[in-house]
Formats: sequence, structure tokens, C-alpha cells
Amino acid sequence: MRRARAILRGVWEFVVGDDWRAAIGVVVALGVTAAVAAADVSAWWIMPPAVLALLALSVRRAARDASRRP
Repeated sequence: MRRARAILRGVWEFVVGDDWRAAIGVVVALGVTAAVAAADVSAWWIMPPAVLALLALSVRRAARDASRRP
């Protein structure tokens, strides 16, 4: 049981890491991409803007948090 728990914790740290909001954003973007693709519409264009938006939000949040530290 310890080994399974350690593996799950490692996977969680790899996927979520320090920013759980970015991980949720990626899951949402993948879901939207899957829904659009299921409707037989070209969905390749969804992920690039989603990644750029998530990156911008993540960097903005990190810069804000860094400016608050003494």
C-alpha cells in the first residue's frame, strides 16, 4: 500500500505540481478540444491559445506572488 500511495503522490506532483489552477485549465482545454473534435469540427486550433492563456495567467500569478514577498 505504501508503494501505491507513493506512486500516486508522485503522479500528482508531476501533473499538478505547484499550480493546481493550471492543471485544471489544461484538463478543461482538453475537454473542450475533445468536444469540438467529436462534433466533426477541426479542433487543432484550441490548444495553442489555451496554452498561451494558461502560461500568461501562471506567470502573472507568480510575478504577483513574488512581489508580495519581503
